[in-house]
Amino acid sequence: MTRTEEPAPPVVRRIDPADLKSVLGHFCTGVTVITAHDGESPHGFTCQSFVSLSLDPPYVSFSPARTSTSWPRLRASEHLCVNVLAHDQRDVCGTFATSGADKFAGVGWSHAGNGAPALDGVLARVQATVEFEHDAGDHTIVVARVTGLDVLRDVPPLLVYRGGLGIFTAAT
Repeated sequence: MTRTEEPAPPVVRRIDPADLKSVLGHFCTGVTVITAHDGESPHGFTCQSFVSLSLDPPYVSFSPARTSTSWPRLRASEHLCVNVLAHDQRDVCGTFATSGADKFAGVGWSHAGNGAPALDGVLARVQATVEFEHDAGDHTIVVARVTGLDVLRDVPPLLVYRGGLGIFTAAT
């Protein structure tokens, strides 16, 4: 009988948050603005953690910071609109990334089918309803069921790469 040795347990080392941010900043992400309407006023925030999660059921996910003052207002309405920003919407990105300001001042929008604010000029919109939330360190993982979606423009997206905003143009 051959004796096999147990593998050594993995070494767990502390990861410096600055290193984590630097290395993961090399992964390009799109930029969205997540919006909702509480019946009295619109609310929203810039989000780059948006991802497609499941085709069946149709789920998307995003992760607001636990310190977000906007997310509790959006969560209360349950009906969201994920607005995928186009390359020419850097100003919209900056506006919705600002805390405390009237983020909708000067920004064109209408009500999506679910009542959430649908921003003008975006690439695409995804309407969704919050299904689950999971604590995840300094963020919350939100899982939302897609209830409607549209592509509105055929232009390059607004992207985040290494902390900067830019565009991607597909090779033809």
